[in-house]
Amino acid sequence: MTQITLTQPDDWHLHVRDGVAMASVIQATARCFGRAIIMPNLKPPVISLAQAETYRSRILQALPEGSTFQPLMTLYLTDNTSVEEIKRLKESESVVAIKYYPAGATTNSESGVTDLHKVWHLLEAMQTYDVPLLIHGEVTANTVDIFDREKVFIEYILDSIILAFPNLRIVLEHITTAEAVDYVSAQSSKIGATITAHHLLMNRNDLFTGGVRPHHYCLPVLKREQHRQALLRAATSGNPKFFLGTDSAPHARHTKEASCGCAGMFTAPAALELYAEAFEQVNALDKLEGFASFYGADFYGVARNTRTVTLKKQCWQMPTSLAFGDDTVVPLRAGDDIQWQLVTG
Repeated sequence: MTQITLTQPDDWHLHVRDGVAMASVIQATARCFGRAIIMPNLKPPVISLAQAETYRSRILQALPEGSTFQPLMTLYLTDNTSVEEIKRLKESESVVAIKYYPAGATTNSESGVTDLHKVWHLLEAMQTYDVPLLIHGEVTANTVDIFDREKVFIEYILDSIILAFPNLRIVLEHITTAEAVDYVSAQSSKIGATITAHHLLMNRNDLFTGGVRPHHYCLPVLKREQHRQALLRAATSGNPKFFLGTDSAPHARHTKEASCGCAGMFTAPAALELYAEAFEQVNALDKLEGFASFYGADFYGVARNTRTVTLKKQCWQMPTSLAFGDDTVVPLRAGDDIQWQLVTG
């Protein structure tokens, strides 16, 4: 296959930052995706409906004229989130979910949940008002190995949430392990999961090829090859529980190439192309449209897009760096060849 046309896909997990940095990167997503779930982990975090609407306005203003891209906003769950805010969110068309970061789990997660029991009543309200809960599924205890943090979170935290709130819609985001695949597969249709392109294409060896590779550092961290293979099987299975979420997360170059570098990969400039590469590896390009364009929209209860995009099998080279406000950002595959290219969108 040398060309593929898909119903326009959506990105169900995206970081675009804010201000001039956001204005530099938003088009990388809008070029091919119809909608994207925007993460709320700014500084300060987006914790209210009013803040989310204002942030959305800034994103729309940064889009090029004529763009039809629609940002779908989220609120940042904290120990102090109110039930009243959840009620108001249910009436919003543009704020669609609440994000649960365990405090300290990843970039700008310091304001996250410190104790599950402090938000138990909020999870109950989310179930009552049918507000989806998006979860960064890792524990943060120093006693747990970083490669086991997702598995432990599922066993000791996620399982208790699902047992207590069986009708709460939950997305376990950016899953990275075979255990997560098996767990999500065994749950009801209320439970879904997003999978990134980089976790489909890379394993933890890619962190250390020729030395430490700071631009390959993300959270959850890359895992063993056996887990990558499990993710590939899930993404290409046609199971509607698994859908596209890039977790594209731009950071200024100097904050990645540092003594304590930030976690995140900037994949948006070739996101759909990288997914095509992963699906092609296992001869499953016929499964890409469902994963990228249908299952996420169905889970969130929104209409599937009606436009189409076309990818062509032609080689192009990713720039070594891109503008990021007053700084630069290094995209995934910087300076390397990409085998697929968006030709219409």
